[in-house]
Amino acid sequence: MEDITRWQAICDHIQKDAFANYLGAKVEIIQPGQSRVSLIVKDHMTNFHGTTHGGIIFAISDMAFAAACNSHGKIAVALNVSICFLKPSYPGDNLVAEAKEEHNGRKTALYNIKIYNKNNGELIAKSQDQAYRKNEWFVPK
Repeated sequence: MEDITRWQAICDHIQKDAFANYLGAKVEIIQPGQSRVSLIVKDHMTNFHGTTHGGIIFAISDMAFAAACNSHGKIAVALNVSICFLKPSYPGDNLVAEAKEEHNGRKTALYNIKIYNKNNGELIAKSQDQAYRKNEWFVPK
């Protein structure tokens, strides 16, 4: 398979994330090991304080992590996730999660994810996620 065709197949596969599509999140893969997810916070995504529900913030962080760790074409799943919520966000905010691969081993990989409000540049949360790589390709080399 040609590299460009293989890369497109990986990107197409990751775009099939039903939950991301349900939330209206836009998933972009920047390059292998890096991704970006954006989401406009809607009223129904808030908690009883009127701020963005932590589950929504976790979800876009997890989507960025999943896209980045699967961007090599090999099946990768979450092994450990640690997130720190730093500031609140509100309906209308444009949240962006950017994932960057810090370590890519044979069986495990480590990612740092920053979630920020694109409207004002404020850092909303940070996450460090570890992936386990199965010995299985969803898009073969």
